[in-house]
Amino acid sequence: MEIQEVGRRERKKQQTRQLISDVATTLFMERGFEHVTVAEVAKAADVAVQTVFNHFPTKEDLLFDEDAWWLGPVRAIREAVPDAAVVEVLEQYYLDELRMRLRSEHLATWKAFARTIEESPALLARRRKNAEEMETLMVQALQERDPQLSPLEARLIAAQYQAAQKVLEAEFAKVLPEHPEAGQVAQYEVAMEQAAGVVFGALKHGLRG
Repeated sequence: MEIQEVGRRERKKQQTRQLISDVATTLFMERGFEHVTVAEVAKAADVAVQTVFNHFPTKEDLLFDEDAWWLGPVRAIREAVPDAAVVEVLEQYYLDELRMRLRSEHLATWKAFARTIEESPALLARRRKNAEEMETLMVQALQERDPQLSPLEARLIAAQYQAAQKVLEAEFAKVLPEHPEAGQVAQYEVAMEQAAGVVFGALKHGLRG
């Protein structure tokens, strides 16, 4: 009975956290990050301001509430089988994450989300900080996986993955319409799989020209 009660409390906490993040993200996309206060987020989510800070230590955390973007690749490297090629591991991780988000319609508001970040100095700074953390942790994971890998080589692999992310995000922005329809998900998925194949293919086999 006690275990069930703990489970209910944890589910309730997670539901509250998700609600706050969803409400905040919607407000930020509608009005701009700098034009929304934490108090306004709390009021819209029908929670106390302190409840917001209990779940999200900073205002930026409300938008960057998922760590898969910068910690997911690190986990993929650490969890991969020993003889797997690292670039192929990262490519598979990227594709799996993309498919999951497309099929769950998580990316339906991606353009507005990306625009919200681009228009906010605070969010751009936070994204840079996340990218730096990802690079540092990827280098650590790569060297743990292969002690023969030099720090220079590990940093190059991490930087190449970040470059791949950036190029594919730009391509996704071209492929995805402002208001995508659920029935077109398969079309976006095919287009992005082809783009990922080109980008990660270049990392695996080298650039031509």
